[in-house]
Amino acid sequence: MKNFFDKTKILNMNMKNRFFRSAVWENLSDDKGHLTEKLKLVYENLAKGGVGTIITGYAFVREDEQPNPGMMGIYDDSFIEEYKELANIVHTNKSNIIMQIVYGGFMTSFNVGKRTIWGPSTMKCETTGAMAKEMSKEEIKLLIIDFANAALRAKKAGFDGIQIHAAHGYLLSQFLSPYYNKREDEYGGNIENRGRIIFEIYEAIRGLVGKEFPILIKLNSEDGIKEGGLTREDSIYVAKKLADLGIDAIEVSGGNGAIKKVRENGLGAGRSNIPKQNESYFKEYATQLAKQINIPVILVGGNRHLDVMQDLLNNTNIQYFSLARPLICEPDLINKWVLGDIKPPKCVSCGKCYKSGDESCILNNK
Repeated sequence: MKNFFDKTKILNMNMKNRFFRSAVWENLSDDKGHLTEKLKLVYENLAKGGVGTIITGYAFVREDEQPNPGMMGIYDDSFIEEYKELANIVHTNKSNIIMQIVYGGFMTSFNVGKRTIWGPSTMKCETTGAMAKEMSKEEIKLLIIDFANAALRAKKAGFDGIQIHAAHGYLLSQFLSPYYNKREDEYGGNIENRGRIIFEIYEAIRGLVGKEFPILIKLNSEDGIKEGGLTREDSIYVAKKLADLGIDAIEVSGGNGAIKKVRENGLGAGRSNIPKQNESYFKEYATQLAKQINIPVILVGGNRHLDVMQDLLNNTNIQYFSLARPLICEPDLINKWVLGDIKPPKCVSCGKCYKSGDESCILNNK
């Protein structure tokens, strides 16, 4: 029988438990994406709180493409020394740290009109109104290099791995989705072509960081619309191809936040007011995927009660569980569970931390 506190490994990364802190936009970096003391404290508290592995808030890989204010940067070598300090803080408190890297694209309202925003095709975001320009093949090659260099910087800074963000309506998930990707070249059309940019990013990263540095991906299970979006079948194709190429783990999420219907119907990644029977709401896809690949599947999305996760751990091939909002509310939640305090987390999935300005829980501000 598997246990949440089994000692496991992803590649050469030792895992003290099966819990991840999933990436959260903290809105606490400075205006260039550099660390602040308040942001360092967030990570210190998470590490002290017992979570085995922390995935950072998304870090932008191009200086001219900051999709949101206050997010971390990793676009040049000036970040390496300060991130060494962050990695040391986390390691001192016996947790792992993985950097999530991203190109945001048109799902943004930050500095819109002052910069060129790349997309798989020329299009307008339904939720923000931002326009994207179809990327040329030369620009795609530049972005692939940017991702690879960002990953190498994270390795030089002492991080335990990186995660490619290919979910939630950001650029790489736009390439996967026929809802947005209308290209007629080798980066559009069938799912092999729509996934090509991700496969090439993975291979470029692996070429720079080597075989012993963990590379993960956050992948949409589906877009959340019935017609025209990324399907489960296509997502599984991408996941299996990445596993064959050598990626080390896949964090399963879902919901394309750039699509208006997805937001209106509450089918995005961070859903509100979740009844217990609907927790772990990407579990069906994750269960299906975990049967078909031989690398770890990490489930995110509405993980709340231990008994729900325990059932999945021991009756499926899902190996790890990510939490985001519960650890905003209670950074020490995993330590509580270690000590036998297994009551449900305080988090009620209200989602108001997203509107707080610094990703803080309203329950802690009363």
